[in-house]
Amino acid sequence: MIATPQQLADVLRPVRHVLLDFDGPVCSVFAGLPAPEVARRLREGLLATGEQAPAGAEEETDPLALLRLISDARPDRAVSTDAALAALETEAVRVARPTPGGESVLLAAARSGRLVSVVSNNAGAAITAYLAEHGLSDYVAGVFGRAPGDPSSMKPNPRLLLEAMEAACTGPEHCIFIGDATRDVEAGKAAGVPTIGYANKPGKDVKLVAAGAVVVVGAMRLIADALA
Repeated sequence: MIATPQQLADVLRPVRHVLLDFDGPVCSVFAGLPAPEVARRLREGLLATGEQAPAGAEEETDPLALLRLISDARPDRAVSTDAALAALETEAVRVARPTPGGESVLLAAARSGRLVSVVSNNAGAAITAYLAEHGLSDYVAGVFGRAPGDPSSMKPNPRLLLEAMEAACTGPEHCIFIGDATRDVEAGKAAGVPTIGYANKPGKDVKLVAAGAVVVVGAMRLIADALA
């Protein structure tokens, strides 16, 4: 299941634009401020305004899934809930855990003359804050987080990938997407962009291959080496 160095080199050879997911390939966003705690705070913020949490919200521990749930049930709360989550994500990235090899991918892409765009379901403000904090802003051509107040923009919707390619004036044939979830692979396929799966947990390689990843790696360092 795991790609060989030669397979990675072959996949990356025509690539001029690297589309990179954030939570997973670059860092573990909720490593320091756990996702269930973020979801709890998001719910409490909603209740503090006198609103009732929609059905299923109490059990939801994934902040992004909770955002989608609230926005679907109460479209009028979508913008304010998204803003509240963006603030929590920005707090979380201050204590996020960098992914081993994630920074190396950014550096290797830049040194090889390739563009990098970060394409993520996380808030753009949080991504930008993390990159600045870690001195990585100059290695990223663009940040494409979810559209504020519009959870439908999140992957597996290909919208963010398409926006990143349009901004860089590149086409799918010159791009690669790197993500750690099946929704990333699905978004890549919908945008016509091949996806390298990052299997950062046991069993993920099987799921990523089944979803259609062109190759799968167990470490971001392998991608950095191939880019170099």
